[in-house]
Amino acid sequence: MKPNDVVSNLPNHPTTDRLASTESVQQEQQAGLDFVRQIITDDLAEGRTQTVVTRFPPEPNGYLHIGHVKAICLNFGVANEFNGQCNLRFDDTNPDAEEQEYVTGIANDIQWLGFEWSGEARYASSYFEQLYAWAVVLIKQGDAYVDLQTPEQIKLNRGNFVEAGKNSPYRDVSVEDNLQQFEKMRSGEYSEGQAVLRAKIDMASPNVHMRDPILYRILHTSHHQTGNTWKIYPMYDYAHPLSDAIEGVTHSLCTLEFQDHRPFYDWVIAKVHSKDVPRQYESSRLNIDYTITSKRKLRRLVEGGYVNGWDDPRMPTVVGMRRRGFTPEGLRDFCKRVGVSKTDGIVDVAMLEFCIRQSLEHTAARGMAVLEPLKVTLTNLPEAMDLVHARHPNVDLGERVIPLTQDIYIDRKDFEEVPPKGFKRLTVGGEVRLRHAYVVRCDEVIKNEQGDVIELKCSIDADTLGKKPEGRKVKGVIHWVSATHGIPAEVRIYDRLFNEANPDAGDDFLVHLNQDSLNVVQAVVEPALAQSVAEDRFQFEREGYFVADRYDHSVDKLVFNRILDLKDSFKPDVK
Repeated sequence: MKPNDVVSNLPNHPTTDRLASTESVQQEQQAGLDFVRQIITDDLAEGRTQTVVTRFPPEPNGYLHIGHVKAICLNFGVANEFNGQCNLRFDDTNPDAEEQEYVTGIANDIQWLGFEWSGEARYASSYFEQLYAWAVVLIKQGDAYVDLQTPEQIKLNRGNFVEAGKNSPYRDVSVEDNLQQFEKMRSGEYSEGQAVLRAKIDMASPNVHMRDPILYRILHTSHHQTGNTWKIYPMYDYAHPLSDAIEGVTHSLCTLEFQDHRPFYDWVIAKVHSKDVPRQYESSRLNIDYTITSKRKLRRLVEGGYVNGWDDPRMPTVVGMRRRGFTPEGLRDFCKRVGVSKTDGIVDVAMLEFCIRQSLEHTAARGMAVLEPLKVTLTNLPEAMDLVHARHPNVDLGERVIPLTQDIYIDRKDFEEVPPKGFKRLTVGGEVRLRHAYVVRCDEVIKNEQGDVIELKCSIDADTLGKKPEGRKVKGVIHWVSATHGIPAEVRIYDRLFNEANPDAGDDFLVHLNQDSLNVVQAVVEPALAQSVAEDRFQFEREGYFVADRYDHSVDKLVFNRILDLKDSFKPDVK
């Protein structure tokens, strides 16, 4: 990735100082109540909750993806709707996999999506002293012990879904000895994997997450926030619920995969006698066909060179979708349409594409671009002329000047010597209208020595500028660009990264990669598009929606990415 508008120091964002975009976010929230919103409504009405506090708790070990977008919309959305607050907390408990780059990127993504967190960004690492103190409390209560078994032994003795686990030989060591061993762990006297702190619960529990889960492990790794202060780090399942409790989170919202973790969350919060008891509610995760959202697999795509980084426009990461040209409004609309439920399912990717197109329809200025140029000479055009047309047919986005010259380019696919049945574009002796200009007739075809068509000689009907020809119908309309005033541009045609609806099916998702997911063409665009800046979005007439690349586009080299084509197969429910 290239650095761009990076949040180097995460700012303070008080609840009362929201961005203007937050108001539009609130207006987009669904009118009906899903089960989460119903729970919150009831909690407020019955006095169980005075102020709603949610949180978005990413682990900074990668970039956010489309699944996180749904979680962001839910957590920030309900906080906005119920006049509460949503914290941004980085659950940074594993320095081996975490980097400051991801912290900064996550913060940028949230803001780009149109949300603001309450107060300063928070970190689980800021609570390490408190978490350590609570671990000592657990040991003193006889609820935790230091286990000196090897990682392999611990895994073997944990059992499985049909066999109970076996007690560790260190499970009943004295409190005093456990306190000494835990202090040795903290001071760095043990190497990695030599000792762990475990909760003492029930090795025969049918819920494997309750079989004396590990609370702390040893990592001699520098942390991006705490440096080399700590030699031991809390496990996610220990730090996560207690961080919620420290922050006074009232509604801990997560996906169904964490449902079996809830008994341990409740156990550890009760054991440390926390006054604040977050209530966890699980909903289905977002699964979309033709899409991978596993961080591990996304990392494999990046590190294996199958894509050009985390922000490759084919990636389902927020930075990738942003570079592709997807809009925050479209993504929020998509999450609203998907809704919140307790039933897992797979969402049609066409719904996502529909929402993006909907958001672009009235915001993307129009322009003409010829992706595969074929020269056309207008033999009887008396002189060059400037045509003035709106930048959008239905929305006031101003006007643009389109120069019409004797030499123009049309797209090669808009001409056929031997046209197939139903072909409504240019043929020998046939007529079409040039978009926003005259009706033209093809009089002559020029070929090279290999027999390839390299130029068309056409004549205009001078009486058809802005009006229909007399005595005949011309059905076809094609786009074009002046050959002498058009601007060269690199256009990247992106398609879905996978050609299989369920790329996780089978042994290796990489076998389903779409080898034609990127095609780069050298195009010619109308001069008005030379004024575009990075992230400007357009509809190239008859071609699709495009965006000026976030990093590579400049006045010296125009680079556009295709967001989506113009086709839309998705049919939204009409209520």
